[in-house]
Formats: sequence, structure tokens, C-alpha cells
Amino acid sequence: MNAQIQKVVLNLPATADFVDIVRLNLYGIAAKMGFSYEDIEDMKVAVSEACNNSVLYAYGHEGGVVEVTFEFDEASLSIRVKDEGESFERVEDPSRIASLHDKELNDAQIGGLGFYLMQALMDDVQILNETGKGTEVVLVKRLTRSEETV
Repeated sequence: MNAQIQKVVLNLPATADFVDIVRLNLYGIAAKMGFSYEDIEDMKVAVSEACNNSVLYAYGHEGGVVEVTFEFDEASLSIRVKDEGESFERVEDPSRIASLHDKELNDAQIGGLGFYLMQALMDDVQILNETGKGTEVVLVKRLTRSEETV
């Protein structure tokens, strides 16, 4: 059976007030897919971090739009958080810096902690940014089903 990819796109004002709407949509989609409560809570934290980066860093006080795209099939959920504002501080090579274990907490940049948190909670995290074109954070969580439910 071919996996058909479903897609839900939200275009929201880049303000903290609208992050709850993203979390509610995430909850609805992830619950329908069969993710566990713990996985859904992890994803809600990760997507909140991604949205907050857009709200805090991308537009400053100008106001703008954040586009959140949920793409999913029966095996995984991909969440893209895209803005067209200024880029926030990013980790140049995330594969090289996989954790904070060898760092003092005050060595970690304030904006950088969200990246580590997203990486810890999701199966895959990518941050794509180009000067003048904004930032896109891609979060992926794969659905693991227990043998009894198959």
C-alpha cells in the first residue's frame, strides 16, 4: 500500500499568542496518527521552540508571518516552521555538536539552547537559512508502533 502524504499549512502572525494554535494543530494531527502522549508532548515542546525562534528573532517588533506545515503519512510527521525575517544564531554543523555535555551552561548561547532541546526531542532536526530569505526549521518524528498493534 502506498503511503499518501497529507499536508496541513498554517500561516500565522509571528506573535507568541499564536504558538498555542500550532500546538493544538500538532496535538490533533499527532493523536490521529497514533503517537503516544509522551511523543506528542515532546513534539509540542520542540515546535514551540521553533516558533518562538521565529517570533523572537525573525521579525523583532515589526510583525510578520510564520508558516507552519505539517506533512505526514502513516510512518512519520514532519513539521516545517518557516519565516522570512532575520536569521537567528544557528549551529554551523549540528552533527559535530550533538550535545551540551562537555559545555558549561553559560557557554551555550541563549538562542542556541532551543536547538539542543529540539534535537533531543525529535528524530531529525534541520535548520535552513539564507540571508534575505528567512529561516526554515524542519522537525521530524517517526511513529514507532508496538508489535501488538500491527
